[in-house]
Amino acid sequence: MIKRIQRIALLALLALGGAVQTSLACTNFLVTKGASVDGSTMITYAADSHTLYGELYFQPAKDYPADAMRDIYEWDTGKFLGRIPQVAHTYSVVGNINEFQVAIGETTYGGREELAKQSGAIMDYGSLIYVALQRAKTAREAIQVIADLMEKYGYASSGESFSISDPNEVWIMEIIGKGDGEKGAVWVAQRIPDGYISGHANQARITTFPQNDSANCLYSKDVITFARKKGWFTGQDKDFSFSDVYAPVDFSGARFSDARVFAGFNKVNSGMKQYEEYALGNVKHGGANNFPLNRMPLWIKPDKKLSVQDVMGMMRDHYQGTALDMTKDIGAGPHSLPYRWRPLTYKVNNDTYVNERAISTQQTGFSFVTQSRSWLPNPIGGILWFGVDDAYSTCYVPMYCGITEIPECFKEGNGDMLTYSETAAFWTFNLVSNFAYLRYDAIIPDVQKVQKNLEDKFVAYTPSVDLAAQNLWNAGKKKETLQFLSDYSVNQANGMTQEWKKLSQFLIVKFIDGNIKKEKDGVFERTETGIAPNPSQPGYPEWWKKVIVDQTGDHLKMKGEASH
Repeated sequence: MIKRIQRIALLALLALGGAVQTSLACTNFLVTKGASVDGSTMITYAADSHTLYGELYFQPAKDYPADAMRDIYEWDTGKFLGRIPQVAHTYSVVGNINEFQVAIGETTYGGREELAKQSGAIMDYGSLIYVALQRAKTAREAIQVIADLMEKYGYASSGESFSISDPNEVWIMEIIGKGDGEKGAVWVAQRIPDGYISGHANQARITTFPQNDSANCLYSKDVITFARKKGWFTGQDKDFSFSDVYAPVDFSGARFSDARVFAGFNKVNSGMKQYEEYALGNVKHGGANNFPLNRMPLWIKPDKKLSVQDVMGMMRDHYQGTALDMTKDIGAGPHSLPYRWRPLTYKVNNDTYVNERAISTQQTGFSFVTQSRSWLPNPIGGILWFGVDDAYSTCYVPMYCGITEIPECFKEGNGDMLTYSETAAFWTFNLVSNFAYLRYDAIIPDVQKVQKNLEDKFVAYTPSVDLAAQNLWNAGKKKETLQFLSDYSVNQANGMTQEWKKLSQFLIVKFIDGNIKKEKDGVFERTETGIAPNPSQPGYPEWWKKVIVDQTGDHLKMKGEASH
């Protein structure tokens, strides 16, 4: 990945204390042209980690001499892994989309433990993403770049699923290393059929795949023979299942991971109820190979074509309306908090229990929805709708892929996980979300109101911005086009952060000390003399009061005088 000295130094220090966590908690959805309202392809990504700082990476296009080398640092830890030859020209990359509208996201699934380490390997999953974005003009090219890099330099991570899109195609690629003794990885990539959507969330999803359809499926030549050599598969080639051999699904894989795919699908497809039992972790096995029988399909058709805001909505989910709804048990507390603090599991009387892991989670560094639009020039067609912190309470702002500068609020080095910055969006959004967690049911509607107003505005502006930029482009003013897109994206992001800062101030005034001040349309009421009128004091719901009484008996009961 790119050299980010401050982040590398921080992560190196954290690694010494054993505090670094990999991205084993991310969620991706993939949307094809035929499944979107406007014919754009879309992918989503939530980069979830308790140590990842939310910022927008930027790698400008650049030319290099023939003997140039590229340093490779492990994305999760900042550890130096080695050097690879640099190409003569690299493409501009804004976050996880490049100047040709190629976008890549990922989720880590781990897989067989014996394949997780490879001595001398250079390419970790993060480096594969950002090097591929610098070198690929299409999704297919990105797949080939990733495959070639792993074969030449080894694969230095555990199992990964990649979402890879360009303006015309959307692919899911799943890889796992060969462990010590052999360099590289085995992998499969499938193109999502037009009109369908897919998703992955820390569980390998590709099972059987067509082996004579290079238009829609690509794979390493030894993906099956390697498994046979290891003694992990003895059936016929046509029955080979990548996930069931290299990353078998179990209770955790279904409940913590595939359940998130189920939740996102459930928002846009009315037929997902049949997979709820599987999402609860009840995996049924059978058949000649004893593979799972009740897994969700790799792709589904949404009930209607999806807008970019529909897809943003898929990233905002706490299992509402399903058997995993996080607001329906006492763990939600008196204020219906749809979060459970980590660790993910806990023990009571020697039995292990779970804290649900939803799509929207508190430990998100950044998330995005990309749009790649084939009918527009590349710098205009690609948009990275980018947000920091919890996807449920973030605000997605458009970053055009042709921009040449990054807004101050998202800029690398503007604060870090141990350094607060007044101008960093990550800290501004965390102020709001962490305050909201205290009285969620009361506060989150005010957050969503500002969120919706801003995102509605950004979406409404997009056609006009596209048209203005396209007019400049068609007039041969390419430099002016990029500057226009940069100015627009920068101004919207910095302005959004200022609005969020105002929101944090509004919320602290309105909800201080457990009270709720009276206001209308964001303006607080005052008495005739100018002071604050008595605030409302909603207290606790009736069911919570009964729980307190059941646990405390007569300890809190008033005695010797009439109750009020």
